Amino acid sequence: MKDKDADSDRGISFGGIASAAVLALIVVVGVFMYVNHGGSRNGGGQAAAPGAPSPAAGSNATGFAAPAVDVFGRRVDVPNNPAGQVLPQDPGKEHKSSDQDWLTAAPTGITAPHGWQRVFGASVPFSTSDGPTRITDGLATGFSHTPQGAVLAAAQITYRLNARPADRDLYVHQVKASAQQLAAYDKARSAGRLPEQQPEQVTRYLVAPDAFQIENYADDMAIVRLAARGPVNDGKQLWAAVRLVMVWDNGDWRLKPTDASGSQTEYVDSLDGWTKW
Repeated sequence: MKDKDADSDRGISFGGIASAAVLALIVVVGVFMYVNHGGSRNGGGQAAAPGAPSPAAGSNATGFAAPAVDVFGRRVDVPNNPAGQVLPQDPGKEHKSSDQDWLTAAPTGITAPHGWQRVFGASVPFSTSDGPTRITDGLATGFSHTPQGAVLAAAQITYRLNARPADRDLYVHQVKASAQQLAAYDKARSAGRLPEQQPEQVTRYLVAPDAFQIENYADDMAIVRLAARGPVNDGKQLWAAVRLVMVWDNGDWRLKPTDASGSQTEYVDSLDGWTKW
């Protein structure tokens, strides 16, 4: 029993790492790292887990099924629409640049029921202040032009594409990829090296990050960091922190792939100076 428990602990530690570090593999580096390092393990020929949703499944459904828990025992709500359920928005809760906590405030509603939803197996955030405001063709759009909207879009886009790497609509419409990156993506997709839907043993580790930072913000770009729970080292909790670049393009936030130096993942042993959801 002791060995089994130890394995379980190691699994959760890996999950904490995966929920942040894996983010850099597919989206941030324009799918190159995923193709080169993960293709042989998770090739596109791999079938989705039994019962895994497709974008069309329940796409007109509303409301929620019974809530579930993630690998850390935290609540995650299960929308009847596998692409998610937008929440009623309160425009009065949207922050303004004149607010003292403009760069440090969390979006409203994230800690309430339905704030974290299981979308195609991954946990993604929905606010009542900064979006998303629409689910269209399986994509979450309509994020506020604020730091809070940028971080919500970063988590939404990154987690969704990690859960469904071959979702070309998402990549084309919500990732600001170069022509070269898009060509590489299409080549990998056509070769069957990107799964349509990651199996549950992968998506279960795409859990809610504990906190975020806005490192830099302007009207046209935001640099954000997400910190996901990682391993315990010498009795000290660590978090895996990944940096993501968002650009404001055509009225919404899009994720901009960067090279490895720009998307580095590092471990931090404190969330001082971070904003908890």
